[in-house]
Amino acid sequence: MSSDPFDFAATVRAIPDYPKKGIVFRDITTLLGDARAFRRTIDELVQPWAGSKIDKVAGIEARGFIVGGAVAHQLSAGFVPIRKKGKLPYETVRVSYALEYGIDEIEMHVDAVEPGERVILVDDLIATGGTAEGAIKLLRGKGAIVEAACFIIDLPVLGGADKLRAMDVPVRTLISFDGH
Repeated sequence: MSSDPFDFAATVRAIPDYPKKGIVFRDITTLLGDARAFRRTIDELVQPWAGSKIDKVAGIEARGFIVGGAVAHQLSAGFVPIRKKGKLPYETVRVSYALEYGIDEIEMHVDAVEPGERVILVDDLIATGGTAEGAIKLLRGKGAIVEAACFIIDLPVLGGADKLRAMDVPVRTLISFDGH
């Protein structure tokens, strides 16, 4: 983080009882709509890798595309979209991951990364970590080196960041919120 403190949490809208009762949805569209907050967010996510060689930034559908695309631009890196099954037009590799009540699948193009490429995974929020864990498995399965996973928001009570750290992936987050 920079020495100039910025209250990222103040730019995120909390929506109670969405998508279901008892959940507080953390809406980053307010952060994205604030030019200063959006710029500071990208600057803070990029900071640890400024000047180092990152080949690709992988973003998880859909808000991870917004944040990941901006991070890739700042790092002069390529961008890899990781999408839900059936959304990519070319040959893909796919992995299943656990949801709260079931299984889902994500995929990327088979030629999205090359063995040995250094990749940063980006999304807006880390909760249980299932999707990010699946994305790491996809990237590693094609021989990429996952240097880190970056998120604007962490919900630590749900354990996702710890799950990624247990996979030897450093995790960078800008905001932590209690509960979910």
